[in-house]
Amino acid sequence: MDILLESLSGLDEFLAYFAASLGLLAACVAVYVRITPYAEIQLIRDGNVAAAASLSGAVLGFAVPLASAVLSSANFADMLMWGVIALAAQLIAYLLVRLLIPHLSADIPAGKVAPGVLLGAVSLAIGILNAGCMTY
Repeated sequence: MDILLESLSGLDEFLAYFAASLGLLAACVAVYVRITPYAEIQLIRDGNVAAAASLSGAVLGFAVPLASAVLSSANFADMLMWGVIALAAQLIAYLLVRLLIPHLSADIPAGKVAPGVLLGAVSLAIGILNAGCMTY
């Protein structure tokens, strides 16, 4: 019984970090889909692969540094701050690709897969680099 209690001693911290991480992930998706001029969720429901690839890359590109922030943060507030920084990095990634591909706002709703895959890949790459830079 002592072993079980000892194993569960960090459950409250786990639940707090996990709930905050899910909240940050939901916030990231909410903000991301609001800054893009097309309706990713509806496009994905309609089978648009370009929208699915781009949004998937943004979600993964946010989740990777967020996981790094959970692992290396000094405390809960520190993790939240780095989560917000990870979100900012994803928004910057989107804006950079939009500059690189001027017709991105029309290409993704049109189902052009290549720009969607590029946006997803850049988002994931930015997330991986962001995570790697979160070392203390």
